[in-house]
Amino acid sequence: MPDVLLYETYFFDLDGTIFLGERLLPGVQETLLYLRKQGKKVLFLSNTTIRTREECRDRLRLLGLTAHTDEIVTAASVSAAYFKEMALPCRVFVSGEQALTDELIAGGVQPTADPLAATHVLVGMDREFNYDKLHRAMKAVLSGAVLIAANPDPNCPVAGDLIPDTWAMTKAIEAASCSQVAEIIGKPSAYYAAKVLEWSGMAPERCLMVGDRMDTDIQFGVNHGIRTALVLTGVTAAADLEQYSIRPDYIWSSLAEMLPGESSDPAI
Repeated sequence: MPDVLLYETYFFDLDGTIFLGERLLPGVQETLLYLRKQGKKVLFLSNTTIRTREECRDRLRLLGLTAHTDEIVTAASVSAAYFKEMALPCRVFVSGEQALTDELIAGGVQPTADPLAATHVLVGMDREFNYDKLHRAMKAVLSGAVLIAANPDPNCPVAGDLIPDTWAMTKAIEAASCSQVAEIIGKPSAYYAAKVLEWSGMAPERCLMVGDRMDTDIQFGVNHGIRTALVLTGVTAAADLEQYSIRPDYIWSSLAEMLPGESSDPAI
C-alpha cells in the first residue's frame, strides 16, 4: 500500500469509488479491512443528496462493509450544518428528493413547502424533477430566495450509464429565474472541507482523499492541502487527465492497488 503509514485518515468517495450501482468495486473490501486493522480512520465523503447518512450506511453494510453513521459525510448533511450555523433564521425550500429534506430536519433545520416564504432554495439531485418543480423553485428565487446548490455534480455514475445530478437541476433553475447560484455546499467547497476536518479532528496533511472525479474529489484535496488518489473506476478515464491543470498524487485502476504488494502510479 503506497505511503500508507504517512496518513492517519482516509477519505473515500462512494459512487464510482466504493461501489457502482449495486456492485462493490474491486479491492474495496480488502483495502478497507486492511486500513482498519492498521488502526487508520476511515471516512466516507459523498456528494449525494438522494440518500441519508443512515441509508448510505445501510447500503455499505449490505455490500459487506463495516460502516457507521458517524463515518459518513454527505452534501446533504453538510448543507444542514451550513443552514444551522447561519446567524439569522432561514426558511429553506428544498428542490430535491426526500433524503435532502430528512437530513435538514435531522440537523435542526425546518424546511418550508411554500416557495414564497423561502429565504433560500437548496437544490439537490431529483430523479423526478419536472416542470412543476422547476416552476416552484423559480418562483422562490424570483421572490428573493437565495439559490444554493448542494453540490456541483453535473451527472452521477451508475452501472453502465450516467444520470443527471444536482448541477443539471441547478442550471435549469438559474435559467428560469435569470439568477445565479450563490453558494455550492458539496465537494470541493471550502465549507465542506472545513466541516470534514473539524469532524474528523485531523490536520489536512495527515489525510488522503480517494475518489473518481477530478473536478470534485481531486479538486477537494488540491484546494485544501490533502493528498489525493484518483481511481479509474468511475467517471474519469486516464485519457481525461489532459483536460485538467491539477494532478492527483496517485492514479490507481481500482482500490485493489492500495493493497500491499500491488503497484501504484505516482502522478507527481
